[in-house]
Amino acid sequence: MTALQLGESFVGEGVNAAHINTVFGDREGPAGSAWAGALASPSAGHVPFVAVLAPSLPVKPFTLFVTKSAPADDAHGNHIWGPAQAGVAAGVADAVADGVIAEAEVDSTVIIAAVWVNPGADDADTVYQNNRTATRTALRNGATQLPALGDVLAARAHPSNPFYTPETTAEEPE
Repeated sequence: MTALQLGESFVGEGVNAAHINTVFGDREGPAGSAWAGALASPSAGHVPFVAVLAPSLPVKPFTLFVTKSAPADDAHGNHIWGPAQAGVAAGVADAVADGVIAEAEVDSTVIIAAVWVNPGADDADTVYQNNRTATRTALRNGATQLPALGDVLAARAHPSNPFYTPETTAEEPE
């Protein structure tokens, strides 16, 4: 049985950046239960769907694309269902081609990809490439249990992200 793997990756800058969280594991385990439950339980603006490389050609392992933001308008929806989905599907296929996911496991495992697409995204090719790279990287990070705990502890006094950087750093607790 494949151990449950959790991955994360943020790639790019500005409105076309990609932020991906992945859950990878056996269809018969918690990942499979979460996958089926999410597919069967859409909510307003958040309709999980199977990522495809082309119509009627789902990527393997079967990947559930879950958007982190409801489509703000038609253009935003098109970026979600078009280049972001294509990027996620290609990134999963890349992970299989790279050996991050063993070919022997593609029919017994599933992936959940939680995907952020900014409502202001304006470059489909950049959205595609950033989501492809972020998906591939998140799956690799999950497989190798990254980040390293040392990196987490070293960053705790000065957290930052693309949306916020504190003006001062916190002192380490005693």
